[in-house]
Amino acid sequence: MSHFAQDIQKQTQSLRSRPPVVVVLGHVDHGKTSLLDYIRKANVIEKESGGITQHIGAYEAEHQDKKITFIDTPGHEAFSAMRSRGAKVADIAVLVVAAEEGIKPQTKEAISFVKLAGIPMIVALNKMDKPQADPERVKAELSKLDVLVESMGGKIPSVLVSAKTGKGISDLLELILLIAEMEKLQGDWDKQGEGVVIEAYLDNQRGPTATLLIRDGILKQGDLVGTASALGKIRILEDFQGNSLKKAIPSQPVIIIGFEEVPQIGEKFRVYSDFNSAKEYITKKERKTGRGDVFVAEPNIKILNLILRADVSGTLEAIEGILKTIPQDKVMLRILKKEVGEINENDIKLAVPSKAKILAFRQKINPIAQSLAERQGIKIKSYDIIYELSQGVREMMEKALSTEIVRRDLGKIKVLVIFRTEKNRQIVGGKIIEGEIKRGGKIEVFRNDEKIGKGKMLNFQKNKKDIESAKKGEEVGILYAGDTKVEEGDVLAIYIEEMVKEEL
Repeated sequence: MSHFAQDIQKQTQSLRSRPPVVVVLGHVDHGKTSLLDYIRKANVIEKESGGITQHIGAYEAEHQDKKITFIDTPGHEAFSAMRSRGAKVADIAVLVVAAEEGIKPQTKEAISFVKLAGIPMIVALNKMDKPQADPERVKAELSKLDVLVESMGGKIPSVLVSAKTGKGISDLLELILLIAEMEKLQGDWDKQGEGVVIEAYLDNQRGPTATLLIRDGILKQGDLVGTASALGKIRILEDFQGNSLKKAIPSQPVIIIGFEEVPQIGEKFRVYSDFNSAKEYITKKERKTGRGDVFVAEPNIKILNLILRADVSGTLEAIEGILKTIPQDKVMLRILKKEVGEINENDIKLAVPSKAKILAFRQKINPIAQSLAERQGIKIKSYDIIYELSQGVREMMEKALSTEIVRRDLGKIKVLVIFRTEKNRQIVGGKIIEGEIKRGGKIEVFRNDEKIGKGKMLNFQKNKKDIESAKKGEEVGILYAGDTKVEEGDVLAIYIEEMVKEEL
């Protein structure tokens, strides 16, 4: 047997089937979090201490003695870079749609993410416990988005579920395992581990902590791991429940302690043989620290400076992803600082000269910072929902926009008769020859197509009765006040001026 054939045989022998990695996507309030919670409670063997006590970004469930890894992307109200990242690292996507509501904007975004990732999709029609649930209507709506489920003649499997009662959850898990079997998911058990960082934060007691999803290979305690922004030797290797491990296998989510600094969410990691080769690789990569970015604003564009504080770095990424979707043609967002942890006095000191807005997402403000903020007049906005945070930022941007006076032409009146003339005032009758005239408009006087003066409308009548408006062809009377005497045959151009705020 040739060396080449031997290598192929050895490589084939090292490949084994691995559990599917599943991401759950869908519109806010359609039950993604409830669905994951039900699966976790029913299909995860809890530790004596009560199971998962912190958000680590992923967990494993068991069904029919087979494992499934779920990426637990936060149940935020709007989609984010984190959601997109979730679809990219997953093997299968579950699209959750509430059977009583149907397609929503974020449902469409989720479908786009899945199509972009090129992974199989399962449609979970949730909230089937509600009397107004109408799954057939939802399936028809999905078909218009090129998501044709099997019962409609398509190839995408769908399942009716209720995260409240547990109906259909077992069917959903069976579908996941069936698709995984058809996809022939495999991992190499002889190579060194590689994969993606799906959560990272700074633990006050244990230091930089990261959740890694192993896409291929084996990860061991003591391995030297590196990403584009962080490097370290694994001192502690744990499963998603915090149990100590010696090694971890493909598709397994693990918590590791040992990075010298907190890595970035979504970065790829790999194992290195020594520090020199790792550092050589990392220096070739662009280090993404979130600070010191070159920022160039276009002339005449306003800038809104922000300081972000969040509970975990995954949330920071989600927030940043959402903020990037806000139009910035007229007001640019500049993130001066983005960190995990409570707001401290350094944040306030940075906000004062830069006039930055401080946004806290599920984070507290330490007392010293609170006192300093009050003295310096710095406002801190706190949020628990990413959608509300993005709306808050949008409102701040809109306040920064200019207000301008805009003229709106209403129409024209041909003067037919002068009823009365007093000092600076006249009562005139005429016919509307263009547009629709409204009470209270301003007036420009034209004679022989030349503008000769201006004034305003003090009253507006038809058949000697006060009116609010009149259209082309109607004869009206107006009480005119202005610096020019109006004559028969003149044309009065009627317009209004409105205060209009620029839009983003």
